[in-house]
Amino acid sequence: MATLSGTYLTKVFEGPYKDIGKWAKTMDDYVKSKGKIIKKLYFSYTTCPKCAKAYGKNYMVLFAQID
Repeated sequence: MATLSGTYLTKVFEGPYKDIGKWAKTMDDYVKSKGKIIKKLYFSYTTCPKCAKAYGKNYMVLFAQID
């Protein structure tokens, strides 16, 4: 477990890890549409690889620490 301090915007994506660049760009556009700037960007899978295979979904949450 981890504790994040600060202010964040989050967005959930689904798909393979190879799409991470596309998701980062989408997140950047989303944050800019809110009039904010990304200070740091964190990525976290919601399930382990074995569970993702069992459920057939591979969700990832992007956390954008904003200024």
